[in-house]
Amino acid sequence: MPHIAIIGAGITGATTAYALLERGYQVTVLDRHRYAGMETSFANGGQLSASNAEVWNSAATILKGLRWMLRSDAPLLMNPKPSWHKYSWIGEFVGNIGRYRANTIETTRLAIEARQHLFSIAERENIAFDLERRGILHIYQNKAGFDAGLRVNTLLQQGGLDRRPVTPDEIRTIEPALQSTSYGGFFTPSDATGDIHKFTRGLADACVRRGATFIHEADVDAISRTGEGFRIGWNDTASQDAAAPTRHDLQVDGIVICAGVASRHFAAMLNERVNVYPVKGYSITVQLDAPQSREAAPTVSLLDEAAKIVTSRLGADRFRVAGTAEFNGFNRDIRADRIQPLVDWVRHHFPAVDTSKVTPWAGLRPMMPNMMPVARAGRIRGVFYNTGHGHLGWTLSAATAQIIAEAIDGWRDLSAPSMVPSQVDTTETTHAAFL
Repeated sequence: MPHIAIIGAGITGATTAYALLERGYQVTVLDRHRYAGMETSFANGGQLSASNAEVWNSAATILKGLRWMLRSDAPLLMNPKPSWHKYSWIGEFVGNIGRYRANTIETTRLAIEARQHLFSIAERENIAFDLERRGILHIYQNKAGFDAGLRVNTLLQQGGLDRRPVTPDEIRTIEPALQSTSYGGFFTPSDATGDIHKFTRGLADACVRRGATFIHEADVDAISRTGEGFRIGWNDTASQDAAAPTRHDLQVDGIVICAGVASRHFAAMLNERVNVYPVKGYSITVQLDAPQSREAAPTVSLLDEAAKIVTSRLGADRFRVAGTAEFNGFNRDIRADRIQPLVDWVRHHFPAVDTSKVTPWAGLRPMMPNMMPVARAGRIRGVFYNTGHGHLGWTLSAATAQIIAEAIDGWRDLSAPSMVPSQVDTTETTHAAFL
């Protein structure tokens, strides 16, 4: 079987490796960190949320962004400093407003499919990741927000999702710990939550048991075509001599780019354009050390539509709260003025929760202008992309891994000696929405 290299050991790299191993491929995963899942797959909101499949390409999003530009605590914040990458991305984002409806429906369908793959993997490999299958509750503070939610709900239902409106009384029944009042909400009983980092690490271990090789602390800086395959070169960042790091290379038959926000860089090395932009998100993990805090924190996952904040209960003693979108390039700084609104939100809605022990985090979401993941073959035969999942990488990864594995199966069959590779175009997949 062909030897496939995967660049990136986050959630998309790990699920792709697993899907390929199930089909019998030889798999090597390269990542610049010492462990799997150390970037965007480290501390996200935790939601496996088909109910959050609405894409952001709408005039309403543009108007909100303009209103929020001067607020440091705004749910969506943009650094106005000129950048060709940023403004070209925004131009393409606006150009995809006409695809809002179709892309939301397609993302919903993919999210529902992905959940089943992920639950099956976790059960088969006995991966413990604080899974809670209690559903997700969306809350709205006023009639205008709720009416907008009704319009979105129509699209989610067309995608096959069971998401129903709930009254304020029903909200209190679903999550009694919630101390604030809402105009109304929507409940999706089939959605779930879990710790993405625990899952990614557990899945990486399962891949190793199945025969995969993980090469960590590998700074990949060269990809070249060699005959029918590829040579990948990297520096060992764990080398004792920082001035002269140890040099390595690897010969493989095919490559999958699963590098998150770095995917644009690797695509450029292959003379291809994948317009991923890094959109920063923040989270806090509240330690629920005291019994009073554990009782006061919610067990059902929440999404506050006005604040753009999501929550997950991760086991008995952790409460994850995440949100905001910041367009500020590759800046990974954790800003106090972006963390404070998350802490304040907890204090407002769950006043009995002790917020004296809070761990802040920031990660860069890899977003495409159409808000759809890139799951396709590249222009060079043997190169594939599984990236650009934006705010739904945790939710969609198990399904896009299957799309890529199917595409690689097709490439392998077309590369058999009985075929004539130069006469067949493998850049098409059955999921045209992700091209």
